[in-house]
Amino acid sequence: MVRVFRHYFPRSLLLLALTEGLIFLGAIYLGRFIRIYTTPYNMSTPGFFEFLPQALTFMVVMLAIMTGMGLYERNFWDGKIDMILRVTVSFLLGLFLMTLIYYMFPALYVSRAEFSYSFTAAFAGVFIARFVFLHVSDQELFRRRILVLGTGVKARELEKLIGDTDNPGFHMVGYVPLPGETGVVNSNKFVSLEEGTSVYQLTEALQVDEILATVDDQDPGFPVHAVLECKVRGVEVSNFLTFYERETGKIHLDDLCPSNMIFSDGFHQAGIKSTSKRLFDVLASLLLLLLTWPVMLLAALAIWMESGGPILYRQERVGKDEQVFQVLKFRSMRVDAERDGVAKWAQQNDNRITRVGNFIRKTRIDELPQIINVLRGNMSFVGPRPERPQFVQELSETIPFYSMRHRVNPGITGWAQICYPYGASEEDAREKLQYDLYYIKNYSLFLDLMVLLQTAYVIMWGKGAR
Repeated sequence: MVRVFRHYFPRSLLLLALTEGLIFLGAIYLGRFIRIYTTPYNMSTPGFFEFLPQALTFMVVMLAIMTGMGLYERNFWDGKIDMILRVTVSFLLGLFLMTLIYYMFPALYVSRAEFSYSFTAAFAGVFIARFVFLHVSDQELFRRRILVLGTGVKARELEKLIGDTDNPGFHMVGYVPLPGETGVVNSNKFVSLEEGTSVYQLTEALQVDEILATVDDQDPGFPVHAVLECKVRGVEVSNFLTFYERETGKIHLDDLCPSNMIFSDGFHQAGIKSTSKRLFDVLASLLLLLLTWPVMLLAALAIWMESGGPILYRQERVGKDEQVFQVLKFRSMRVDAERDGVAKWAQQNDNRITRVGNFIRKTRIDELPQIINVLRGNMSFVGPRPERPQFVQELSETIPFYSMRHRVNPGITGWAQICYPYGASEEDAREKLQYDLYYIKNYSLFLDLMVLLQTAYVIMWGKGAR
């Protein structure tokens, strides 16, 4: 994994993104030169920097669209047909956006013939790069070789992580039992330290890239000096919590304690960050309002025509510092959905949802009025999902650190919302909290932008809606 603006990316996906970025960049130059050599009259050959703005624009637009289509997710591989469909849709969207950009910014214009050559070359190049990547991505070359110290409960959790992850970016070369430890690992990769063999010699013999400690360094059986030797000799050493966060994009709640948050390099909410986030929220909200007001008008009309009654739905939600506010949404349920006054989780195929409501929930149109909440300052564009006071009270009593999610403004969308399907139980809330804590710990404007791009993919493919 490589950390970029506090967010972790698999090396293989970064290499793929870099390769495709170069393909997009080079395709514009290739289109220009093809036209030069296929035109009967003389054309001037542009210098590299003269044509760079056009090439960079094409590269940035296409990489943003492909990110939004989920083509750089850790587990984007759902089959060849799915990948072909997503890449094709990405290029169709790219064609539309580039046409719009050329109309709005004539200085970036590329002639129709040149763009046709460039577009075709980029399309072919991306497919070739994708299929080569899928062929080699599961090879050992792209996987970190991990030696695990310990065979206890945390090591067993790692086994489960490997089983739940498609094409993990690491390979467990062995588990080293520690003195006095009760082993619960099911793996057959136990590695015993022979007499006279150091941990460092073992890492050399197994070509280990990283040592993963699943026990605390205060544990009597932990080989402190042996691991320290490996560290100073250049072998990376990680603890379980850091490794789990890096590989899953969430924080393991069962092993989190106050000292982890106090002494970690995250969980900062400094003034400059708050100011930049607020500016980002306002600009993003105004832009979204400008783009979606016709959709919002149609949604309001459809709700009124189907069932009459109020178009907007106001509901109490818990915001930053546990302040209660009124969230605005398009009404998607019957007016009497909670006539008994008891708060209920939305369920799959909930019979309280109207026909229009079913559509606007799946497309997330029902969330659009929350733009007003963002402009008011009750919410951010990206953040933890705001929950109802009744649920917050119940969950705070049973889930540790649940109140931490109220240290920031809730969001229209968020890291948990794009990484985990709609939650309708305490267990779902616990799982989503682990993603929320990751977001709070590693917040940056870059992560906000990544969430927004991937939200587009979630909406287009209808993931996780109820």
